[in-house]
Amino acid sequence: MPRKPRGLPLRAVAPNAITALALCSGLTGIRFAIAGNFQIAVLMIIIAAVLDGLDGRVARMLHGESRFGAELDSLADAISFGVSPALIMYLWSLQDLPRLGWLCSLVLAVFCALRLARFNAQIDETEQPHKSAGFLTGVPAPAGAGLAMLPLFFWVWTDEPLFRSPYLVAPWVALVALLMISSIATYSWGSLKLRRNIRFEALAIVVLVGAAIVSAPWHTVSLLAAAYFLSIPFSMRSYARIKRLRAAPAASSAAPSAPAIPDDDL
Repeated sequence: MPRKPRGLPLRAVAPNAITALALCSGLTGIRFAIAGNFQIAVLMIIIAAVLDGLDGRVARMLHGESRFGAELDSLADAISFGVSPALIMYLWSLQDLPRLGWLCSLVLAVFCALRLARFNAQIDETEQPHKSAGFLTGVPAPAGAGLAMLPLFFWVWTDEPLFRSPYLVAPWVALVALLMISSIATYSWGSLKLRRNIRFEALAIVVLVGAAIVSAPWHTVSLLAAAYFLSIPFSMRSYARIKRLRAAPAASSAAPSAPAIPDDDL
């Protein structure tokens, strides 16, 4: 007799509820963008990113990981960090270039979905070189949303019309979309290992960043997004170094041994 499928366990309700809240926050960002309140729209995306970072940790803490949760998380990310930022950027700037602007918005949304589909397709694979080395493949969806909206961050606190120019925003959004589906290695929390002698200093930096977010949120978010973008070449170099170190023992073990010399030739 076939086994009756079990429902969602109770311990998985909390992380999935957080994921649903992140989805609601991302969708609400579109509503504020339609009303022309772009600061609150961006804030909704940031809240969605915070909630997205919490749901996985809550799931692991409660042992509530499930395939349902993984699929729901990917669907929520595709909307909160793909569709919503694309529409926000279109309504804010790209609508001044109706065809090219809409194309760039579509590319951002679709490439975000493609990235998440690739992640789901590889979730059960044991051989993942980037993941095993503590790196991610391409720019993750929440970081991609933040990078795509970087001109909007700068515009909010500088009020400089240049940052709203669709001729600047369109290629930038397209570049971020390409980074999301690229195969470059990017930093993840797993690749950041602090030495014991600088952990106190790292804690002090976290406190300073928190204070900066409270006192000057837009300045701080802009600098954090710019710093992440500038870190990409360093992450690529770090992974290339790890890849060379891994390849060295394999090459030495695969090298053919020297042929033995017969005794008659001695």
